[in-house]
Amino acid sequence: MEPWEKIIKLSSVDSTNNYTADFLRRNQLTEGSIICTLYQNKGKGLEKNSWESEKGRNILLSLILYPQFLPISNQFMLSKAVSLGIVNYALSKIPNVKIKWPNDIYYQNKKLAGILIENTIRESRISQSIIGIGLNLNQTVFFSDAPNPCSLSNVSGKSYSLDQEIIKLRNNIRFFYDKLRAEKFKEINSEYLKCLYRFNEFHPYKSNNNIFKGKIIGVNEFGHLQVTTENNDKKEFDLKEIEFIV
Repeated sequence: MEPWEKIIKLSSVDSTNNYTADFLRRNQLTEGSIICTLYQNKGKGLEKNSWESEKGRNILLSLILYPQFLPISNQFMLSKAVSLGIVNYALSKIPNVKIKWPNDIYYQNKKLAGILIENTIRESRISQSIIGIGLNLNQTVFFSDAPNPCSLSNVSGKSYSLDQEIIKLRNNIRFFYDKLRAEKFKEINSEYLKCLYRFNEFHPYKSNNNIFKGKIIGVNEFGHLQVTTENNDKKEFDLKEIEFIV
């Protein structure tokens, strides 16, 4: 099997990332392989968040990569490349798709997809990366307490083939992953900022129980969000240190 070809399909699993990590302890898979499922009973997002998905209606997968060429100091570049691949895929269906820092894909102010990247580090390199992706494809009604989900079908009014869309999504991610391998960091960074949700606009945020207005001006090499306040104070925030207020 050539790289970027193998797809393993499951009917149900606790989470594709958990299944993939266990599978790779006992088996080898070529780069670009995908393990996907129709349903997850313990789908997970960042920081133990859950992911709701109606059975057989959405893209639920883990993509296996071996970015050993990438130093861990640049590991957020992998997140940028994957995010851009998903955005590029979604923009082929609907407009106004953005990357909401650090790991969500948004249509306007609604969440379309989430990403969970779990890296294995060896000798200051990423030896293996499991890219978990949940993308709302055909589901039109959401029942969980998630505040703002939407799907491609919600926006476009169309229905999509899971098998075909998984391949299209993978091809878009591969396009930007190849740019990453070629060390086209400036190009990736430029495209990322163009797609960054709320970039260069003033909006309300919350940090340390304080609400303030700020403008996102970038993301540093460590993945920290860079924000300028109305008083021209430049601040950097790590995960869970800042909350977006709609």
